[in-house]
Amino acid sequence: MRKAPRWAIWLPLALFFAFVVLVSVQLRNPADTNVASTLIGKPMPAFDLPPALPGRPGLSSAAITDGKPHLVNIFASWCVPCGVEAPQLAALARSGVPIEGISVRDRTEDLQVFLKTNGDPYQSIGADDDGKVQLALGSSGVPETYVIDGKGVIRYQHIGEIREDQVPMILGKLQEAAQ
Repeated sequence: MRKAPRWAIWLPLALFFAFVVLVSVQLRNPADTNVASTLIGKPMPAFDLPPALPGRPGLSSAAITDGKPHLVNIFASWCVPCGVEAPQLAALARSGVPIEGISVRDRTEDLQVFLKTNGDPYQSIGADDDGKVQLALGSSGVPETYVIDGKGVIRYQHIGEIREDQVPMILGKLQEAAQ
């Protein structure tokens, strides 16, 4: 019977140490799991969504090419973070920002309750019942907000809810889009 080399006894310990180092490095520098749109800097895809609510306008890509920047917010009544960002959207609307909404896979009744509870900062809301426009924009979920310049070009994508401390940054992105 042959004896193992002397260094072989240390091999499991060396492998364990290498594993610990690898895990430590990954914990210090986690990977970005956000899926950013590949459409930044490109024209918004063409779409024409019906109104999400009776008596309100729907949303089309042509409607946001009026020469001034817009925010396009993808949201849903069933989305908890969408309610969290509602005060920030209201603050942006009060400061004169035109906000357009795309309601994803929602029911009219639920949407009405959501807007009554959380406020309605939207100039128009299009119903994306099958999520095709959301996917065409490269959106990975709700809420997501896009800064669109006056020519209909996507200038910025904000993934997740807009937090209070992010409002100045969004306003800055809108100012950049206006130039």
